[in-house]
Parts: sequence; C-alpha cells; structure tokens
Amino acid sequence: MASISELANPQRFEGLAQAVSPYAVGVAFITLVAGLYYALFNSPADYQQGESVRIMYVHVPAAWMAMFCYSSMAIASAVGFIWKHPLADVAAKETAPIGAGFTFLALFTGAFWGKPMWGAWWVWDARLTSVLILLFLYLGYMALWQAIPDKIRAARLAAILAIVGFVNVPIIKFSVDWWNSLHQPASILRADGPTIDGSMLTPLFLMIAAYMALFTAMLLQSMRNELVARRVARLDMAADAATSTLVETPSAASQS
Repeated sequence: MASISELANPQRFEGLAQAVSPYAVGVAFITLVAGLYYALFNSPADYQQGESVRIMYVHVPAAWMAMFCYSSMAIASAVGFIWKHPLADVAAKETAPIGAGFTFLALFTGAFWGKPMWGAWWVWDARLTSVLILLFLYLGYMALWQAIPDKIRAARLAAILAIVGFVNVPIIKFSVDWWNSLHQPASILRADGPTIDGSMLTPLFLMIAAYMALFTAMLLQSMRNELVARRVARLDMAADAATSTLVETPSAASQS
C-alpha cells in the first residue's frame, strides 16, 4: 500500500488511480443498483411519511456526502497549506465540484421531501440554512480558484477559505440539537444504536456505499485530468519560452 509521501509523486499516483478507478466504478454501479432496488421495492413505507420516505435513500446519503466532501477538502487544504504536499491542493480543488453536486442534490431532494412533510418547499430551518451556506462555501472556493491566475497563490487562499469554512460542518451536524429544528435528531449514529428498522437501514447503507464509491471514482479521474492539464500547461510555457529565445537570438546576431 502506497504511503502519502509516496503518492506525492504524480506518476505513481496516476498509476494507482488508474488501477483503482475501474473497481470504484464497479462498486458504485453494483451498490447503486442494489440500493435503488431495495429502496423502491424491498423496503416498507413509513407509517407517518408513507411512500415519500423513499426520498430518504437519495437525500440522506447526499447530505452525508456533502459534509464528508467538505471535510476531505478542508483536510487536503490543510495538508497542502502546512506540509506543501504537491497533490493535496489538487485533491482539494477537484473535491469541491463533487461536494457541491452532492450538496445541491441534498437540498433539491430535501425540498421534495419537505413539501409533503412540512407543507413547504423551503423553510429557514437551522439545518437547511447551514447546508445552503455549505453550498455557497463550495461555490466560493471554486470561484476563488478561477479568479486568481497564479495557481500557487490561488491554492493558498482557497485553502484558507476551506479551513475556516470547516466550522460550518459541525454546525450542520449538531444544528438539530442546538436549535429548534424541523429536522429529526440523529437516528443512525446514536450511542444506544439506530432507531431505524433494518429493512430501511440496508438500502440506506447501500446508497451510502454507492455514493462513496462514485465519489472515489470521480475524484481519481478528476485529479488525473487536472495533472494532465497542468503538465500540458507547463509544456506550453516551455515551448513559448523556447520560441521567444529562437526569435531573440537572430535579432541579437544581426545587431552585432
């Protein structure tokens, strides 16, 4: 198993990513199909929510992944900022759009879940508001990368934003305990065990596994694409520099 220091070599990372990606895609496909089957056909309707409870199997894993992706982004940003790991800022940068996608999916499916449950598509609930702020943090992080041409400076400023913004993650997690919230408290990660029946936990865990595998596959491919783009950019710069040298050399010779 390659260590973090060994993965600092882009070529070694690309080799590992190329080997792991097909397995991640395969796991994502299998668990997604199985999770959707169990969610739609092999799990019961809720006695209060009825059939609308099935939105949970898409919504809850997306919300978890939204926080997981941001936590991963913040950790990668800290590693890049403090230890200057050459691939850390690449990992953080490529995690952002994936995390933003999961966050949007959580908000979108949450609106469809909230309408029959609360009678409104949106309420300024503590958890909903903090998840919306999380989406803005993702978008701000990506905008910062795009706005600054100097990628080294962009990585440092974006890392600061990611690290500072991490304070929002525990706020999302504990918002239902700290403030009055329409959301129910934790029902899976509890000291006394889950309060959800096993017939509902099975598709929920399958969907979480599918989202995790999909995230892994997307991140590895995105990082490989970014490394190729940076390599091409360096080659273009070298070619431009060589061209400039060739143009200037005859001029200097003619003047002499």
